[in-house]
Amino acid sequence: MNPIDLRSDTVTQPTDAMRRAMADARLGDDVFGEDPTVRQLEERAAELTGKEDALFVPSGTMANLVSLLTHCGRGDEFIVGDQAHIFYYEQGGSAQVGGIHPRTVANQPDGILDLEAVRHAIRADDVHFPRSRLIALENTHNRCNGTPLPPDYLRAIAALAADHGLKIHVDGARIFNAAAALGVTVRQLAQNADSLSFCLSKGLAAPVGSLVCSDTDFIMQARRHRKVLGGGMRQAGVLAAAGIVALATMTDRLVEDHANARQLAQGLAALPGARIDPAIVRTNIVYVDFESSAPPVTEMLSRLAEQGVRVLATGPRQIRAVTHFGITAEDIEQALAAFRRCLPR
Repeated sequence: MNPIDLRSDTVTQPTDAMRRAMADARLGDDVFGEDPTVRQLEERAAELTGKEDALFVPSGTMANLVSLLTHCGRGDEFIVGDQAHIFYYEQGGSAQVGGIHPRTVANQPDGILDLEAVRHAIRADDVHFPRSRLIALENTHNRCNGTPLPPDYLRAIAALAADHGLKIHVDGARIFNAAAALGVTVRQLAQNADSLSFCLSKGLAAPVGSLVCSDTDFIMQARRHRKVLGGGMRQAGVLAAAGIVALATMTDRLVEDHANARQLAQGLAALPGARIDPAIVRTNIVYVDFESSAPPVTEMLSRLAEQGVRVLATGPRQIRAVTHFGITAEDIEQALAAFRRCLPR
């Protein structure tokens, strides 16, 4: 059996078309602003998100940090969900590097931040408090079952932010998954964001890179932050070329990943000791909890790996699986068969 790697959509491999584009890319020095392929990618990202400009960076973590540094100064504060990737998985970079304080609000099960809770979290103008500058959202929301945030919610929270003089940043690492699930365009999901980042190397299957999208002045400042963080790359068109192909060829197929995730969720729900509601699986991320009657997760991971199936432990009794390019419906059935062999009947 071929290995079935469901740990993350970051394990995707570039397509043959991407590899050819990388080999044939026109190159220049991007720190000097002279790489035509990087510029082509940035212009396409700006067009898709409806923003004036975009900036190519090596990773999603850098995309978010560059955005936070551009929105906020030292001693400022941003409001963010307590389950957000920015808060949970990015090493506290905002505080570590930028002196920017995160103020958390509880994420609801569908990933949203309650508007009244956000309103309450906005600081009064008082010398004892940091200054509230920004609200950071995540779309889709990784730790909240990959749920997409809909346009009406994004409009409502943007209006709240505007009423208090705050900006909105959207960590849209999987924003194309959100658009596919909601049946809208990325531009519609981005229109109320002051800045938005998205990843090329997850569901879009490019090998490297993310984009920050915003207005021209913001991107000019973000470019300075990218440089000091070590993200200024020279002949980066070799990487950007794959991103151009990814945006042209990989977005329409994301619905296949979503269908495979639903298939996986439905199969897991039928297993003894597994707890999952397939109805909440709307994109490509599946979380499943196991009752005490099931083997420990560490043991399950080992047994699954012996059968060529790899998933991620996200808790003592929780597993995450992510569908992506290269995973087929047949792979899902094989993975479910492996799960059945791991669980007591």
